[in-house]
Amino acid sequence: MLLYQHYRNLTLIFSSILVTFVLAGAGAAGAVAAAPLVLTAVGFTGAGIVASSYAASMMSAAAVANGGGVAAGSMVAVLQAAGAAGIPVVAQAAVGTAGATVGTVLAILI
Repeated sequence: MLLYQHYRNLTLIFSSILVTFVLAGAGAAGAVAAAPLVLTAVGFTGAGIVASSYAASMMSAAAVANGGGVAAGSMVAVLQAAGAAGIPVVAQAAVGTAGATVGTVLAILI
């Protein structure tokens, strides 16, 4: 009976670890896949910032704060560059890491 309980405990531990890895991987892949879609949805597109979008209001606020222009390297400029040219590999790694973290936290909560 003791051997069976030990086996059962190990099975539960390994299944928990497997669920954690699966959810972390799904979170990473999902975040990397969703990032371009989210950029487009808020108005950062390859053709520029979409009028009357959330991105347009961000650009307006940044321009007002900077005296009429959007500063190079600002959040709006970086997001527009990502929307126009795609997300660089380093940024994809950061987005994937954030998604994996969310997946891991979900696995722990489950």
